[in-house]
Amino acid sequence: MFIDNLIDNIKQKNNPTVAGLDPKIEYVPAFIKEKAFNDHGKNLLGVSRAILQFNKMIIDAIYDIVPAVKPQLAYYEMYGLDGMQAFDETVKYAKQKGLIVIADGKRNDIGTTAEAYSAAYLGTAQLEGDLRTSAFDADALTVNPYLGYDGIKPFTDDCMKYGKGIFVLVKTSNKSSGQLQDIITQDGMTV
Repeated sequence: MFIDNLIDNIKQKNNPTVAGLDPKIEYVPAFIKEKAFNDHGKNLLGVSRAILQFNKMIIDAIYDIVPAVKPQLAYYEMYGLDGMQAFDETVKYAKQKGLIVIADGKRNDIGTTAEAYSAAYLGTAQLEGDLRTSAFDADALTVNPYLGYDGIKPFTDDCMKYGKGIFVLVKTSNKSSGQLQDIITQDGMTV
């Protein structure tokens, strides 16, 4: 199970830290950017290759001291298909190094759309007939429960089926979070 693997990694490394991989091109050292831009151009591919190389350097520096990494999907999605390729390769590289990968997407929807999000990150996608494959194969995914239990159920189903995990957003740390999250309901509880 996912949680057992996470706890084992935490104990083995004596460290509960999760390293966020939230890349923006301005965070990448100049020598990495210059090589990627020379090889691929100053475009989405060049940016994504630079980010991937930077991620690999970070992973190489921390894999033996932290149990998990948490790539934030928005930072990859903003670079289009090339960015998602960098995300995919980052996930695979981190897992090769023995790290647990938590995809930070805060995904949420209902019905078949929630099932599709879950299939992409936690489960498998149907190709044809019974033929299925894993798309991104993260160990866990962050999810947003705002739409209710039926928005979370596809994720929990895939967690049980594939031994994966989810982190459910409950209370956020941003300044304005209380505008909704701290509202007192009729029964005296907060949202």
